[in-house]
Amino acid sequence: MEIGIGLPVLRPDPGLSIVDWAKRAEERGFSTLGSTDRLVYDNYEPLTALAVAAGATSRIRLTTGILLAPLRANHALFAKSAATLDRMSGGRLVLGLAPGAREDDYRASRLDFQRRGKLFDSLLETATRQWQGQDGIGPRPATPGGPPLLMGGFTKPALRRMVTYARGWLGGAQGVENFRSHLPGVRQAWQDAGKAGEPRLVATAHFALGPGAEQRLYNSLASYYTSGTYIRESIEAGLATPEQVAREVAAYTEAGCDELILFPHGGGLEQVDLLAVAVGL
Repeated sequence: MEIGIGLPVLRPDPGLSIVDWAKRAEERGFSTLGSTDRLVYDNYEPLTALAVAAGATSRIRLTTGILLAPLRANHALFAKSAATLDRMSGGRLVLGLAPGAREDDYRASRLDFQRRGKLFDSLLETATRQWQGQDGIGPRPATPGGPPLLMGGFTKPALRRMVTYARGWLGGAQGVENFRSHLPGVRQAWQDAGKAGEPRLVATAHFALGPGAEQRLYNSLASYYTSGTYIRESIEAGLATPEQVAREVAAYTEAGCDELILFPHGGGLEQVDLLAVAVGL
């Protein structure tokens, strides 16, 4: 199983350089740099943050985990932005996409929350067509046909989008048992659609290491999540010691996960090194 690390993009510390973080992550051998998405929150916009990281690195993948796709209401412009990042990074972009469940993000965008699924479908149709060169809008992405997509969510529409457009599925950060519980449905949908091989299975997790890690993790997750269920599940699944990280990595490996992306909560650049040691890089 590959191990990725998230960028420090939630309530970002202006004294913590994304450039330095990205360079260190690549040096330590992480598979990908991840970025997550909110609108009504103090966080960096994902594609912009990954573009900064791309310019500081040469090999590590760049993954949105996830990007709230329907908020990008100009679908042609979204496709152009993604193709630009993929082209300029040498084909390193991976787009984890989902509609999201927070109404405040849609209100701030002046978009109808109840139509987010239809908006998502329209965006996927436009982007796929554009990346294939059918609309005359460049640049062409470095990856033929466009950046590989991963779909978040486990509803019937989410699985339909996965088998229609994506290379695989991206699970939430509610722990390995939650991840494992959705795999039969994901694999069955893939098989029923007659897709070749197996879907790529990617998971996310939250971590903080070093002095004060448990409190930093709790404070950050309680601020980020607005649903009581998500707060409880995410805090319970959060990783605050090297031993917890090692156990979770082993459990996700056993579950059949292809890549686990761990997102940081607080601390400085030392978090990259502490995580690398904990996962054996």
